[in-house]
Amino acid sequence: MTNSEAINTLSAFLGKRDVTELTQNAIFERYGFPMVDVFVLFGGSVLCGGDILAKAIQNHIAKKFIIVGGAGHTTQTLRDKMQKVIPELQTTDLPEAELFNSYINSLYNLSADYLETRSTNCGNNISLLLELLETEQIPCKNIIIAQDAAMQLRMEAVLKKFRSDLTIINFATYSARVHEREKSLFFAEDIAGMWDMERYISLLLGE
Repeated sequence: MTNSEAINTLSAFLGKRDVTELTQNAIFERYGFPMVDVFVLFGGSVLCGGDILAKAIQNHIAKKFIIVGGAGHTTQTLRDKMQKVIPELQTTDLPEAELFNSYINSLYNLSADYLETRSTNCGNNISLLLELLETEQIPCKNIIIAQDAAMQLRMEAVLKKFRSDLTIINFATYSARVHEREKSLFFAEDIAGMWDMERYISLLLGE
């Protein structure tokens, strides 16, 4: 197995997508209902997570849309990349949820229903999400979770630990393929805000 094949195998394992696309038809074909109770974007994602969230809102695939994310080990990278896309946005000290909400507002004139801005890691991403659902009395029997592909499987595992009763639908925010030429690795396609190759591999191996 080549280096690129190993990377792609690991990426596919971690970056789960349980439906082929974020449409009511795709959800209905697999689960028998066209719309979930809640769609959640977790702020550890790269910029394209905002595009995924915008598409989900436009396609009316959930009753409520939530962005979860305070500040963690990937946040400064997100701030830096967000600043380049929205130069007028003061990204300093902004939590991930506010960054992504500003992104979809600026590019798509959309907004999430709720923001959770205190969480710092995958564990309290979930615990504070569940606290928000309870505080706001948001019914939730089924949920779509969208996270950076390197962390998608972990996010599902944590949510299952606390809410085994939920129907959880995974949709990693990107599906990256790595190619190799003359011992050099590169991404097969452009992904908005994507990690550099060294950081991407580090995230995959960290999982």
